Amino acid sequence: MFIKKLPDTIQKLEILSRGAKYDVSCASSGVQRKVSTGGIGSTLSGGLCHSWSSDGRCISLLKTLQTNYCHNNCAYCINRCKNSIERTIVAPEELAKITYEFYRRNYIEGLFLSSGIFHNPDRTMELMLDTVKILRKKYKFNGYIHMKILPGADDNAIEQAILWADRISINVEFSTSSSFDLLAPQKNLRQIINTMKKINSIREKLIVFSKEKGYCARSGQSTQMIIGATPETDRQILKLSEYLYKKIQLKRVYYSAYVPVNQDSFLPQFIKPPLLREHRLYQADWLIRFYEFSLDELLTENNPSLSEDFDPKVSWALNHLDFFPVELMQADLYQLLRVPGIGPISARRILCLRKRGVIDLETLKRLGVVIKRAVYFVTIGGKYFGDVKMDYSLLLEKLSKCNSTREIVGDLFHRELQPI
Repeated sequence: MFIKKLPDTIQKLEILSRGAKYDVSCASSGVQRKVSTGGIGSTLSGGLCHSWSSDGRCISLLKTLQTNYCHNNCAYCINRCKNSIERTIVAPEELAKITYEFYRRNYIEGLFLSSGIFHNPDRTMELMLDTVKILRKKYKFNGYIHMKILPGADDNAIEQAILWADRISINVEFSTSSSFDLLAPQKNLRQIINTMKKINSIREKLIVFSKEKGYCARSGQSTQMIIGATPETDRQILKLSEYLYKKIQLKRVYYSAYVPVNQDSFLPQFIKPPLLREHRLYQADWLIRFYEFSLDELLTENNPSLSEDFDPKVSWALNHLDFFPVELMQADLYQLLRVPGIGPISARRILCLRKRGVIDLETLKRLGVVIKRAVYFVTIGGKYFGDVKMDYSLLLEKLSKCNSTREIVGDLFHRELQPI
């Protein structure tokens, strides 16, 4: 039975996976769960994503749509109703079965399920939930599932999605209402943010009352913003991200450089996606989440754009030379995190190791510090090791040589392994 359906199902998945590839908000699972008795699959806190894990492994999800039929006409989307493309829909049983078979054959490590809006959000969410429930109940699938919440879905659909998925997400796309009015008039920024708040509230209640039952989206929720399709500044984009992290406890905001897939007078016309800008936004986001920087320290109303020449931390350091040099044998965590080349892990290692004795440059390398940047902003026991004095013009020239193409391109894959 399965073999007979396989060719037709594969053809459907080829069409639907093409429609899903521009959504980058599939996230690390953050969930540790062993295989259950009589079940199949497990999750690791190291993460599952359609990219690279933190330990360098290339890992995969079945990333697909339930359907690419959609009644919305978002100008930037390949699946918009106006486009003349091949359309299809996959039945819940069909998608659940092939996900199970792919997992059993070790082709995938989980499912990322999104969809166009078929008839209405609630009907589409019902199809997606049926898929996930068949996987969980019939096939005893205990692996990772990331499920999209569609704008306009009712509370019951949201609650069910949270109950059965490991992570959920709803894409905010843009940071201003004017951009929605221009490119996605059928969506509403305020409604999406209110849905995010609702997701957070429902999820917290379910986790409290469902300790022994349900998956409860324990990995939280993420979202995506499109970069370059609309005129928002970096400050406007990051201001919304900072709000989502602090007020709605989002696990991750993903930034997706706009890729032109449609011809539309409202869309910008350029050849290359703004990948470097996307990269700088990820770096700034990282500083806000893990380096104790505030948005106002990185960008202001008068300077709303991130530098393309330097990462945000180096830019901040060059504009705050009065803060440096930082004495490594006396600095607190806050001061260490502001040194270019020192990350949260290496900063804590320095705090621990200096209790035992003096630290030198070779020791810093072993601790994970990027010496080629840090050396110009620190002293060790009062000694400065930079080969130029702390002058803006001289440091600008030196750090320009450190800003290698390989380093930039490497981070474009969002591996984020090196301290900023």
